[in-house]
Amino acid sequence: RALDDSERGVGGMVEVDPPALDLLAERVGGDARAALAALERVAAAGGKAGVEEVEDALQAQAIAYDRDGDHHYDYISAWIKATRGSDADASLYYLAVMIEAGEDPRFIVRRMIILASEDIGNADPQALVVATAAGQAVDRIGMPEAALNLAQAATYLSLAPKSNASYEAINKAREEVRKNGPRLPPDHLRDSHYAGAEKLGRGIGYAYPHDKQGGVTGQSMMPDELEGRSFYEPSDYGFESELARRKKAADRIRQEASGAKSAQEPNA
Repeated sequence: RALDDSERGVGGMVEVDPPALDLLAERVGGDARAALAALERVAAAGGKAGVEEVEDALQAQAIAYDRDGDHHYDYISAWIKATRGSDADASLYYLAVMIEAGEDPRFIVRRMIILASEDIGNADPQALVVATAAGQAVDRIGMPEAALNLAQAATYLSLAPKSNASYEAINKAREEVRKNGPRLPPDHLRDSHYAGAEKLGRGIGYAYPHDKQGGVTGQSMMPDELEGRSFYEPSDYGFESELARRKKAADRIRQEASGAKSAQEPNA
């Protein structure tokens, strides 16, 4: 209709070969706006247009992608889910779509940095370093060269072991604070660097971890109301399995010390 309509379309401006129209319809993936935009590019050159001219128009347009509409979110969503799912090839493909569309690389790299902590976390702490370095590269180098840095980060994040334990942990801790308000720390953890603090018992009895074997004391670190509460539950993936071992060891020392203390206290 656009080819026939001289008022609202490009009627009389260009003649497009049927094979070229077939190619145009196939390449825009059902997006009529993208097809019309490419047709307008072809019409601007005038005359007769074949497959080569349509190819050039599509190349100039890059892809059917609306940075202010659904595609902007569809492709970043697909990239996040592919990367979270450890599919490096799909991650690279969706990254390529966004790069070719002229997506703001800062928008892409922000999602990389978030994913590094939300979906990988301590299973591979280096992931956050790589993603943050990619962000610095985008700022220092800019596009198109920074596409190499984005690709390196995307492949690393895709193939890193995955854990959302840190993400779940902070959500649990924040929910506790929102629900019950902030609980006061035990006195031995509170600030003692002011006049009168000692009379209030602030900081008294604090055990310095570096003076203890293994660097862990048996002192309680939680507010009294939250004693024994656990927010962080490390996974068994990647480096986080080592953190799980360390956490169990530290928790055991505190539990044993707490049990010994209770045994020494007189019955009420």
